[in-house]
Amino acid sequence: MTVITTDSCRTTCPYCGVGCGVLAKGGDTPSVAGDQTHPANLGRLCVKGANLHETTDSRDRLLAPKVAGRQVSWTDALGATAEAIRRAVAEHGPGSVAFYLSGQLLTEDYYIANKLAKGFIGTPHVDTNSRLCMSSAVAAHKRAFGADAVPGCYEDLELADLLVLVGSNAAWNHPVLYQRMKAAARDGRRVVVIDPRRTATSELADLHLLLRPGTDTVLFNGLLVWLADHHGVDQDYLDRHCDGFDAALAAARVAAPDLASVASQCDLAEADVETFYRWYLETPRTVTGFSQGANQSVAGTDKGNAIINCHLATGRVGRPGASPFSLTGQPNAMGGREVGGLANTLAAHMDYHNPDDRALVADFWGSDRVPDGPGLKAVDMFNAIHRGDIKVLWVMATNPAVSLPDTALVREALQRCPTVIVSDCMADTDTAAFADILLPAAGWGEKDGTVTNSERRISRQRRFLPLAGEARPDWWIMASVARELGYGDAFAYQRPADIFREHAALSAFGNEGQRVFNLGGLTQLDDQAYDALQPIQWPVLSRDDGGRSRLFGDGGFCHPNGRARLIAIDTVLPVTRPDEKQPLVVNTGRIRDQWHTMTRTAKAARLLQHRSEPFIDVHPQDLLRFGVRDQGLAVLDNQGQQFVGRVRSAEGQRPGEVFVPIHWSQRFTGAGLASALTSRVTDPLSGQPESKHGTASLRPFAARWHARLLCRQDRPRRWRADYWSYVPLADCDSWWLAGESLMDWASEADYWLGGMPQLVMSDPAQGMFRAARIVDGRLEAMILVDREVSRLPDLAWLESCFGQDTLSERDRRALLAARDCEGEDVGPIVCSCFQVGQYQIEAAIAAGATSVGTLGQQLRCGSNCGSCIPELKALVESSVVAAES
Repeated sequence: MTVITTDSCRTTCPYCGVGCGVLAKGGDTPSVAGDQTHPANLGRLCVKGANLHETTDSRDRLLAPKVAGRQVSWTDALGATAEAIRRAVAEHGPGSVAFYLSGQLLTEDYYIANKLAKGFIGTPHVDTNSRLCMSSAVAAHKRAFGADAVPGCYEDLELADLLVLVGSNAAWNHPVLYQRMKAAARDGRRVVVIDPRRTATSELADLHLLLRPGTDTVLFNGLLVWLADHHGVDQDYLDRHCDGFDAALAAARVAAPDLASVASQCDLAEADVETFYRWYLETPRTVTGFSQGANQSVAGTDKGNAIINCHLATGRVGRPGASPFSLTGQPNAMGGREVGGLANTLAAHMDYHNPDDRALVADFWGSDRVPDGPGLKAVDMFNAIHRGDIKVLWVMATNPAVSLPDTALVREALQRCPTVIVSDCMADTDTAAFADILLPAAGWGEKDGTVTNSERRISRQRRFLPLAGEARPDWWIMASVARELGYGDAFAYQRPADIFREHAALSAFGNEGQRVFNLGGLTQLDDQAYDALQPIQWPVLSRDDGGRSRLFGDGGFCHPNGRARLIAIDTVLPVTRPDEKQPLVVNTGRIRDQWHTMTRTAKAARLLQHRSEPFIDVHPQDLLRFGVRDQGLAVLDNQGQQFVGRVRSAEGQRPGEVFVPIHWSQRFTGAGLASALTSRVTDPLSGQPESKHGTASLRPFAARWHARLLCRQDRPRRWRADYWSYVPLADCDSWWLAGESLMDWASEADYWLGGMPQLVMSDPAQGMFRAARIVDGRLEAMILVDREVSRLPDLAWLESCFGQDTLSERDRRALLAARDCEGEDVGPIVCSCFQVGQYQIEAAIAAGATSVGTLGQQLRCGSNCGSCIPELKALVESSVVAAES
């Protein structure tokens, strides 16, 4: 069992699928650092990982069980949970119960959820938020290789002489991997970025193909044709190891017959397409990394297979520096799939379509309740909840009210469901608001188990903090409910190591080599060996086996005949198309410093300084077309569902397309849910939603005033304003506010400040109002109002005033000016790692620091995770252009 001490503990980051090793310390002042011994990151951490210690306090935590809004004992909560399940099964059958899981769960948690639901309750309806990011890649792998198995490893991203990134903004979404890619730069190495947006990752590109959204299959079908016509196919490899090449090529010739057709369909220059094809032909060591930009599509599976087809046709699979590589979105998306976390799979990479697999799982678990067929995938599951077919929904460690498409229907489904059970570490999420039963789960730092990253590497997540309040590990909660239901003998686990050994044993059970996922070599780990387990890549076949970094390099695959399959790919374009009423394509995605729905990252104030409110990236042509202003507010409307955000002029956008972030929820803003702009359209094979191709109209938000409000923490988070966005800061809370109607600020000030102000400055002619409330010498609240948002000041100095027990006379006099006249205004934060602002950077450039390296030496910006380097380069380049003009 893990011993909790203030010494450094080797654990794993809980954010993206890179799976970085972390050295964490508990105690009164938790801290984190990169683990230089972990092979995934070798000591590197991105800005999110480097600020993990700021997310471990108990503020906003769910600290005790609740039933019907009332705090209860664990005994009562477990009893209520079991009774709801028991009653639903008795009255409506096991299919009336559903579990919705998360890539934030540890493998041991995931295993218990699947065993309880599929093995003993008997419901097949167990799915996960990994459906939203990785299921198309899973389906593509299974069609091509016969198994959900990534053939390559991170080293291949460095060894490749041609690195192709498809739908991946790795600089922001996988920053540590991006730094590894960047460090591998050398003569003769090329990088191609394929993405409709020009992102921070484009800085790495020798060629960026800004293709029309949804045309990836056309581009890769065209590549297959071009390879075949230019002697680029490895016919010997195909003859010995693959099926389906002729059919795949025939389909490709129909979809993408020549360069001109590809260029036209993809809206690319023909010369750029030919350059990409020629580089691919000439470069045996090629890795194609693909991520959400490819997966989140009605043709996501086809996109994955179109990519893999080209690798199979050239024999570039499982070889050093040569593989297709799926970049995973979540820390344990792969671990969840290992234990059957998707509705269409069984545990240990077994499948419903194989009756022998179902019998193996049932035999191993000693259960006769394993369902005969697959359950409902995420979107279909919530449709069934909305219809009333599902009576009990148990949501664990995720926030579907924000993340699933068509958020209005999802929320209505949650409202209609007779019993919603939510296990979470956070108390106030959009989904928790619908819960009948709330179960406090352990948070990162309190959890003990394993996760599997994008390269199949299993790492330990070790507990280094005591459980907060009455929180309990997810596996403990589910095992306790299982005992309440009468299944105690099958769930008599005392520690995570017990579960891991069983999970490993199931992977080897009846496995005569037909399933590549096999942890047989780890079945005999005792508790001490489990606790000391070092990162290892599956399969692990014996106790002395060190794992395997690459798969399929020998040409042996997992289909029954041992051969891979090329898949015939037809062109399937996005279902939701722009029209006169909704003329814009809406792309959604992640940003650099936030994670999912911000329940954790928003606790680290510095992570909200780079992008502090919802925004809309708009091409300059569309600013004029729709009459919206850079830095002004605007409204995207999708059939009445609205997204309000700050406009950002973005030349990297294609005209006619906008980008919005996925992270803001109704806890943080009034109308900033990206999922309001996406429909329930899914890939027919994977069930993954088409989250990259919504549609909307765009209009200005007619603000008559803009404001920033600062209050001591624990004030209400929703205000009487037409637009609001909550921004937690280190020493206070703050809000962006705006209104479409004029307000009498002098009479309304006490509402905003929580009492009458002591300091007031008003200039109605300029549309300016500022007021501060001071109680016993301490700043309690302040509001700054202006007609023009650009005139609102930076809050850094004002925030520091909230950290003072008693304001000095000088600071009191400076409050209405909103800045320390003797201090430096650093400007908007560019480098979150070292809190370096735009004005500091511009001043350094003006003084002669005309390179990113020099800026790093002087200010440290760009010298840690490197995610801000593209912005630093842009500032340097803009200063050069300004000087020349």
